[in-house]
Amino acid sequence: MERRFQKIKIFLAAAVFFIGGILAGFGGVLYAQVPSVIEHIRFPLWAELDAYPGLKDAYDPDSGVYDFPISRIRETGPFLMEGMVYGWDFVYVPYDKTREVQEYFELSEIQPLSEGEGDIITYSSPWIEDNRLNCWCDFTRSEYQIQNYYLWATIQNPTIQGRGYGSLELGFDGIRQAAEDAAKNAVRNYYRSVIKNKPKEIRGKLLLRKIPTLGIDAGRYTINLDFFMECGRILEYKQF
Repeated sequence: MERRFQKIKIFLAAAVFFIGGILAGFGGVLYAQVPSVIEHIRFPLWAELDAYPGLKDAYDPDSGVYDFPISRIRETGPFLMEGMVYGWDFVYVPYDKTREVQEYFELSEIQPLSEGEGDIITYSSPWIEDNRLNCWCDFTRSEYQIQNYYLWATIQNPTIQGRGYGSLELGFDGIRQAAEDAAKNAVRNYYRSVIKNKPKEIRGKLLLRKIPTLGIDAGRYTINLDFFMECGRILEYKQF
């Protein structure tokens, strides 16, 4: 009886979220429940039901039951979608013990999603599992964006992969931190295999080519990212 009551509670909670979501942009067009990346981007997304203790969101007395996870999903979705639609610029400075240079990596958007593009990201089919609010995140590319993806895919751009970690205590910034860490590891591992001497600085561009997978491991956000990489400028040291 208790188990049945729990299932009813979960069903009702999801139903409330879904109905409310229709009014706020959740819901919309229905697509097959499978990931996709080219003409129509579709991937599963989740957020914790409760904010991490210490975050200001954890002590907001005016927030509704699902305000926090919906807000987190609405931050994470566009961030990852930008990486899949337009990509990111990166600057990487390798660690060099001899020169006393610390490792540095910076990731920045090539082109942000416009206000109109952000509005056509949809969130649908919500469900609750493992104390998380889950849904599907959808975005349909324009013809220009489709051609841009095929341009990345057809040019001799190497494909690279990386896993990264971020702090749960940072909230959404922890997810961004994990994505930057994954990108850094992917770039570093690639160039270690093709460059003998450490360069002073490497610049380039990345485009997500597969569905990002976000999780939690050992108390940290973890994300696996797979990229096309456009090799940019490599600045060498002029002298040892």
